[in-house]
Amino acid sequence: MSETMPILYVPAPMLRARARLVEATDDVRALSEKMLATMYAAPGIGLAAPQVGEALRLVVLDVSAKDAPPNPVILLNPEVVAVSEDLATREEGCLSLPGMYADVARPHVVRVRYQGLDGSKQEIEGEGLLAACLQHEIDHLNGVLFIDYLSPLKRNMFLRKLAKDLKRERDQ
Repeated sequence: MSETMPILYVPAPMLRARARLVEATDDVRALSEKMLATMYAAPGIGLAAPQVGEALRLVVLDVSAKDAPPNPVILLNPEVVAVSEDLATREEGCLSLPGMYADVARPHVVRVRYQGLDGSKQEIEGEGLLAACLQHEIDHLNGVLFIDYLSPLKRNMFLRKLAKDLKRERDQ
């Protein structure tokens, strides 16, 4: 297993920046391996490069069941090209907002165009959990967090709790 990387927490400025396009290079392949190791170790089902301090349009995810073999997906420069009109609400969390969960409504089905690690153009269509994960991780590439979909009151409540939790962690 590859080495892991530290995960940035809100309010790290990198999490609010727009990531830049990336090319399929050996360095990007190596970064994607480290990101997968970090995601699995966390544990999580998705991780975007900005969450590990890299302002690159790179996402790794794996929504396979816990008892199933790993099925990682690595997306370079992903972009949503189609969404369903029907929405699905599901509880979301984020490795950059530890311990925070909230219901978020997103399109139930999404189609994403991206490049593979070999540079080839590809598309993936997801529904349910995969659709939510794709949208959540692509949001990270645009500086958007799942809490941005919440009411201002609920978002501020989350941010205050996170600040208190992180302060408590630092003080220990």
